[in-house]
Amino acid sequence: MEALNSSSSEIQAIGNGSETDLKVPVFSSSLELLEKLHEKWSLVNKKPYPAMYSSVFGGIITDPAMMVIPIDDHMVHRGHGVFDTAIILNGYLYELDAHIDRFLRSASKAKISPPFPRSILRSILIQLTAVSQLKKGTLRYWLSAGPGDFLLTPAVNANSAFYAVAIDDDFSQCKEGVKAITSTIPMKTPQFATMKNVNYLPNVLAKLEAEEKGAFASIWVDEEGYIAEGPNVNVAFITNEKELILPSFDKILSGCTALRLLKLAPKLVKEGKLKSVGTANLTVKEAKDAAEMMFVGSTLPLLPIISWDEEPIGDGRVGELTMALSDLLWDDMVSGPETERIPVSYTE
Repeated sequence: MEALNSSSSEIQAIGNGSETDLKVPVFSSSLELLEKLHEKWSLVNKKPYPAMYSSVFGGIITDPAMMVIPIDDHMVHRGHGVFDTAIILNGYLYELDAHIDRFLRSASKAKISPPFPRSILRSILIQLTAVSQLKKGTLRYWLSAGPGDFLLTPAVNANSAFYAVAIDDDFSQCKEGVKAITSTIPMKTPQFATMKNVNYLPNVLAKLEAEEKGAFASIWVDEEGYIAEGPNVNVAFITNEKELILPSFDKILSGCTALRLLKLAPKLVKEGKLKSVGTANLTVKEAKDAAEMMFVGSTLPLLPIISWDEEPIGDGRVGELTMALSDLLWDDMVSGPETERIPVSYTE
């Protein structure tokens, strides 16, 4: 992928650091530009993105040089867009329907009407996966207000745009514990936090803040002092009374994996391993006093947290109940019901 980032270094080399000597290349034809893009992609051994769909092009693209979005798309220059994801595992799409439902709820909140009905969007994503030939990876898809101009609101008579890409992404069940910190970056207001929109700068800064301090991710605390969420993950806690508690979803994104966890976890209640399962408002003190703690997200599906703000959670080790919950989710991803796993019909 480094080859794709060489343009700026080429310009520096041309100018030798002198502004007066700088001569920026001008591509007067699409063929000339495509040749340049293909030259760069030829240095990449394995395509990280085997296939992309664009409603602007009206089809699926397998040439990475053509996986582009118009610069005047309002998602690009105004952030007027929403997105969502899905997991590809063993040739199945996991929880695709739950993710599409959330995707469309986000679109409604963002005042973007999809260019196609739900059934067509779903079919496109399944066909894209088949074309990609990925048996394991992720899908990411966006709904934009569409291209047309550089004004604040969408262009008159503009059409919304749907983009999707299949990503060759490796992931496995997480079994090692990580560190977390409390974020100092202001969290989004509920109106924006509860929709999965493309305005992710606070999320990026919160994640960078954690990484700079040697942690995996940060945790937001809302203005009332209650635990909220991570930058792109939910959080969950097991109390000393063996209660599984997730923060209430009224001010944060309702994670599909978190909601699935709430449906699967009662099995451990029946087995006598957990006392109860539910959501609640948790203060920082209540959360830090938990016996076990974890991040919850699509590709994890659970990631044990053993330290928060340099203080151990519980005994500072990965908890047995955390791993029992992780096993429940992972088994569901691998061999769960047909309602959660959509088979993909691959063609050679």
